[in-house]
Amino acid sequence: MLELPPAPIRALVAISGPPGAGKSTLAEALVARLNRDATQAALAPMDGFHLDNVLLRERGLESRKGAPETFDASGFIRFVERLGTEPHVVLPTFDRARDIAVAGAAEIESEARIAVVEGNYLLLQDPPWDRLALLWDLSIFLDVPEEELERRLIRRWRDHGCDEAAAKTRAQSNDMPNARRVVSGTAGADIVIRSVSGS
Repeated sequence: MLELPPAPIRALVAISGPPGAGKSTLAEALVARLNRDATQAALAPMDGFHLDNVLLRERGLESRKGAPETFDASGFIRFVERLGTEPHVVLPTFDRARDIAVAGAAEIESEARIAVVEGNYLLLQDPPWDRLALLWDLSIFLDVPEEELERRLIRRWRDHGCDEAAAKTRAQSNDMPNARRVVSGTAGADIVIRSVSGS
C-alpha cells in the first residue's frame, strides 16, 4: 500500500540573511504582527542548534563559531521537518550571555499555524543545508551592504562589552567571513529585502 507523506500542520516561513542583517528583529516583528491580526504564529530561531564549545574545540572550530559547520545541521533540518508535520515541537534555545545552547527550552504549540524560522543558513545551497529549500512555504532574504553589516557587527560586540579593537577583530575575523559565505551561497528566496547603509 502506498504510504503518503505526513500532511502539513503549519506553514513555514524562512527569514534568512548574514549575521547583522536584522533577521531576529524582522522575525519578531512579523510574529507580533501576525498574532495581533489573530493569526497564531510562533518564532523558531536556529541559534539553539549551535554545537557546544567543547565539541567545537575538539574539532578545531571554536574560532569559527557561527559558520555552517559549527551547527547541528542534520538536527536542525529534522526539527524543521517536524515543524511542518507535528502539532507540538520542543526546541533548544541559545543563551548568549553564557554562550551555550539550552536543550528543551522552548516549544511550538499546536495552536501555531505559522512558524517563522530565522537563521543565517536557511537558504544555503551547500549540503546538507540545501535540503531545507523544499520545506519553506515562503522564504525571505535580507540583503545588506557589507560595510553596513560590519558596522552593525562591531556595534553588537561593543554592546557585549568588547572595546573597539576587540569588537573589530571579532567582527572581521569570523562574522564577516560567515556573512560572505551566506551571501555567496544563497539563492532562490521568494522575497529579497534590500537595505542601504546607515539604515
